[in-house]
Amino acid sequence: MSAPAPSPLAIVDAEPLPRQEEVLTEAALAFVAELHRRFTPRRDELLARRAERRADIARTCTLDFLPETAAIRADDSWKVAPSPDALNDRRVEITGPTDRKMTINALNSGAKVWLADFEDASAPTWENVVLGQLNLIDAYTRTIDFTDPKSGKSYALKANEELATVVMRPRGWHLNERHLVDADGIPVPGALVDFGLYFFHNAKRLLGLGKGPYFYLPKTESHLEARLWNEVFVFAQDYVGIPQGTVRATVLIETITAAYEMEEILYELRDHASGLNAGRWDYLFSIVKNFRDGGAKFVLPDRNAVTMTAPFMRAYTELLVRTCHKRGAHAIGGMAAFIPSRRDAEVNKVAFEKVRADKDREANDGFDGSWVAHPDLVPIAMESFDKVLGDKPNQKDRLREDVDVKAADLIAIDSLDAKPTYAGLVNAVQVGIRYIEAWLRGLGAVAIFNLMEDAATAEISRSQIWQWINAGVVLDNGEKVTADLARKVAAEELANIKAEIGEEAFAAGNWQQAHDLLLTVSLDEDYADFLTLPAYEQLKG
Repeated sequence: MSAPAPSPLAIVDAEPLPRQEEVLTEAALAFVAELHRRFTPRRDELLARRAERRADIARTCTLDFLPETAAIRADDSWKVAPSPDALNDRRVEITGPTDRKMTINALNSGAKVWLADFEDASAPTWENVVLGQLNLIDAYTRTIDFTDPKSGKSYALKANEELATVVMRPRGWHLNERHLVDADGIPVPGALVDFGLYFFHNAKRLLGLGKGPYFYLPKTESHLEARLWNEVFVFAQDYVGIPQGTVRATVLIETITAAYEMEEILYELRDHASGLNAGRWDYLFSIVKNFRDGGAKFVLPDRNAVTMTAPFMRAYTELLVRTCHKRGAHAIGGMAAFIPSRRDAEVNKVAFEKVRADKDREANDGFDGSWVAHPDLVPIAMESFDKVLGDKPNQKDRLREDVDVKAADLIAIDSLDAKPTYAGLVNAVQVGIRYIEAWLRGLGAVAIFNLMEDAATAEISRSQIWQWINAGVVLDNGEKVTADLARKVAAEELANIKAEIGEEAFAAGNWQQAHDLLLTVSLDEDYADFLTLPAYEQLKG
């Protein structure tokens, strides 16, 4: 590694954190600064390209596989790099933020992989950004422990061989880190901050543990965005002096545009690609966002009515398995978001059966693994995949050549026999307000009505309210969805929350602020690309 020049980056508007100097070293910040100098201009071009593509979709109300990359799809000779041993068996992956307790519990959970999340399950306060990195460093050096101040219960890591393999998820390309700016006052993309600090501190350390720097790439919208990540990886590996191909990336196919470019995304990352993941909640949000002015044909019903058996969702997941296995990559299934109740055994019984059916379906469809949000779900998901995989680490040899998905199948939203309901509108408002309130307190993963919600589910909530109003949807009770109806439901929910938690707790929270923000992004004529952009302006810390 060449000696880096002093970092031109400045930390602004941030209170000092305990032990931050261990993460924000001069050498680490110099690396992040170089990533910023080299790659942020291209990031900016690609974000502008997103807007152009969205305008095309608004005009044509359709999408297709790219004619200019047909040769890549037709060439059967290329495959992604072979999987490293530590990532070969991914049958159950647990997701969650990188706070200290979660870090220990996730690593100990019995899952094969932990998605250590700096993205949708983490509100990007400076504390979460920096101390999350510190917790991972402490985990790899086995200097991590935690005692719960309320219960007094202590947490410590199991033996190394029992720990989940970490796949870290940085923020998406669209988010900046306001607390880290260059000499011109321009903020560094959050993706480069999260990736850069983690990679710089841990890449060599992970190789010493028989693993490597593995990443989940969120919110990717095109193969050109995957190409940019590949360029970042090539540069980063040379910079710290580790072999090319050490990095492995799994791309979340959680945007409708990326669904049309799965093979191209794998091709761009082929020396660093590990697999693709079916990120179902963000995928639905992306469909609404891109086709929000496409009329009745593109109106999604209640979120909970859009199951994975919906024809357009089947097309998406089956194409993903087919694509991954054709190219030697892992296909990872969607999230089981249920949070077990400590009080209601009947709720648990019903939910566990739904989780089991979901994971059985994924395993039988050819997925190599799947996600859960809670340690209690690990054994259920494990059993579903054990039944199908047995002693095999994956089922990449199952090519699913029977799958034939046409471009129109992926956006056949009107093939679903379900309609928006008043209860669905109420649920969207409830989840939106409750999630945003917690996010503004620095919490990104929040249990609401026995489901682990993250930013993706809040995005669906506000997007559906926006879409239903603008499409003039009439609900099952005969009411038309209007801005006034959304305001009425939101006011009722705010009153219900105050009655539920009491005046004192209500006053201490961010409830009015969350209510106002939800209505702003749900009712504004100009649709905000991401809820987290205006929310970040209101996030303290």
